[in-house]
Amino acid sequence: MNGSNLLPVFLIFLSACSSKEKPNDLSGKSNSVTKKYEIGLVTQKGLASDVKLPAELKPFEEVAIYPKVNGFVKNIYVDRGSKVKKGDLLVTLEAPEIESQLQAAQSQYLQAMEVSKASEDKYKRLKEASKEAGSVSLLDLDNALAKMKGDQATANGQRSNVNSVKNMQGYLTIRAPFDGVVIQRNVSAGALSGSSKNGQQPLLLIQHLQKLRLEVQIPEAYVEKVDLRKSVSISFTAIPGLNIQKMISRSANSLGNMRSEAIEIDVQNDDLKFKPGMYGEVRIPLLSAAKSLLVPNHAIVRSTERQFVIKVVQGRASLTDIKEGLAGTDSTEVFGNLKPGDQILLHATDEIKQGTKIN
Repeated sequence: MNGSNLLPVFLIFLSACSSKEKPNDLSGKSNSVTKKYEIGLVTQKGLASDVKLPAELKPFEEVAIYPKVNGFVKNIYVDRGSKVKKGDLLVTLEAPEIESQLQAAQSQYLQAMEVSKASEDKYKRLKEASKEAGSVSLLDLDNALAKMKGDQATANGQRSNVNSVKNMQGYLTIRAPFDGVVIQRNVSAGALSGSSKNGQQPLLLIQHLQKLRLEVQIPEAYVEKVDLRKSVSISFTAIPGLNIQKMISRSANSLGNMRSEAIEIDVQNDDLKFKPGMYGEVRIPLLSAAKSLLVPNHAIVRSTERQFVIKVVQGRASLTDIKEGLAGTDSTEVFGNLKPGDQILLHATDEIKQGTKIN
């Protein structure tokens, strides 16, 4: 290529280098841009909400059947799963020593009755004879009266002893204390049974299953906020799709060892569909205080160390610690150095520091 051909190319190169256009800034730095923040207000009103808590079904009544006296099991008329009515015969025992005690008590009673009748007859004869002056002394008559009363008292005592032994004999027959289901049987005919003081197992365990108690433990933080005027919603893990509405039946009115209050909900169970021990979930309506401070849910900043909202004070960020109360769909009840009408950042983050200018 000769020199005449290179001249136009050189001129074009010089023209490009002398252009007034500035090169692109690839450093990532730019002119300061004022960041805009979305600002909301702290409001004051009541907040209705609910809480989900685990629950467990328990029998409405449960009793372990022990004999009141020691004896051998003669007959047992029920087994595990047997449905019983109040008063149904469950078990009969035999205790030969009680039969012997009854015979001895009856003999002593008959003997005391004979003595009492003889004393009474003697007193009546002396009293009749005393109608003739000087025939019977007053001392003899008084002694006869005292002996008659003493023998009658002895006879009454022996009669009470007979009734007591008969009551013990009645303990050999055991009947159902209420309608229910036998869920446990621990003995067979011929076994020696004793009371619970001897550390033995009960003969039977009976539960009333036609009606159950659903027990829920309410944490201390929610105890005063349970709305007793509204029904609760109950679902069961073992029965998907079932949801029933019930009112709270009773509460313990006392906190237990786990700092919670037990409440109970009665569940009718005529078809025995529900079983004691089943777990469920209860949605319980709650009410906040009448004048609760509410902030939007996304205005709360949560970290492992603290919970806070960012209040706007004279155009700058003021990080204000809070404690959360009830949570609604859009708002949360908060407690802290706030008042109605305070301005707060709606989409706050922990990247915003104390004193940051808010435009």
